[in-house]
Amino acid sequence: MDALEALRAYERTLLAERGLLPSTVLSYDEDIRAFFRKGRIEDTSELDTEKVLLHLRLLLREGKARASLSRALSSIRGLYTYLEGEGLLEEGLREIPSPKGERRLPTFLSHEEAMRLVEAFGREGERATRDRAMALLMYEEGLRVSELLSLRRRDVDREGLTLRVRGKGRKDRVLPLAEEARDEILSYERDFRARNPGRKSPILFLSQRGRPLTRDYFYKAVREAALKAGLRGRVSPHTLRHSFATHLLERGAGLRSVQELLGHEKITTTEIYTHLRRESILEAYDLLFEGEDE
Repeated sequence: MDALEALRAYERTLLAERGLLPSTVLSYDEDIRAFFRKGRIEDTSELDTEKVLLHLRLLLREGKARASLSRALSSIRGLYTYLEGEGLLEEGLREIPSPKGERRLPTFLSHEEAMRLVEAFGREGERATRDRAMALLMYEEGLRVSELLSLRRRDVDREGLTLRVRGKGRKDRVLPLAEEARDEILSYERDFRARNPGRKSPILFLSQRGRPLTRDYFYKAVREAALKAGLRGRVSPHTLRHSFATHLLERGAGLRSVQELLGHEKITTTEIYTHLRRESILEAYDLLFEGEDE
């Protein structure tokens, strides 16, 4: 069976039967297409465990983080499992352990740095208007990238200032919408979306061709803005979400409240931000007393 045809059938199953978000399925699609492209795989008969191992080694040589390798393996494993269940693979994927790595604390920006990043998108031009609104929404609402890209127009209550977000497991949560973020959305809708060829689409943020945006596009846009803003280190869309959580805790928000706002299923996931905050406090302490005699 043609490999891309098999991939499309797998994605239809993920959407219809498992109820995954289109943006989540798109991330699987990107991982699997990269696997097909780099392994020169055109037919499902060419799929085996050795091909997957070679792909993971290639990603490692390219300098990909272990988290990226784990995600790629998870995406490919899902496809293999589906194809084996459909009788399209004689032998499924043999057990490959997920790459393990240290649990790193998420990086975050100060409020001033986060706003510098938002400002770096500029205000002139259609893309700038849209990307600026997206970045501010991520920072002020603490969204995941998949949640941001899946937002529908009807999810935004422009008068009541609330935002309905569909998170992991198709669980909805309603967040208070910051006025500044609402105003940026209105500017985007007035100056860009109203003339967009996909203006009838239910999806809020669209490409210039009227299609939903990809994760890769927004990652690249944030990295470029970070360089313009003079921000050091690796800055990604998730950095804005991490910054949102850290700043809430610094202002005295309770851990349970932050858990609900972020849409974490387990409190232990949210607790990492308390460690992050503790490290920033210790850093500030060291700077304050740097150079003093013991």
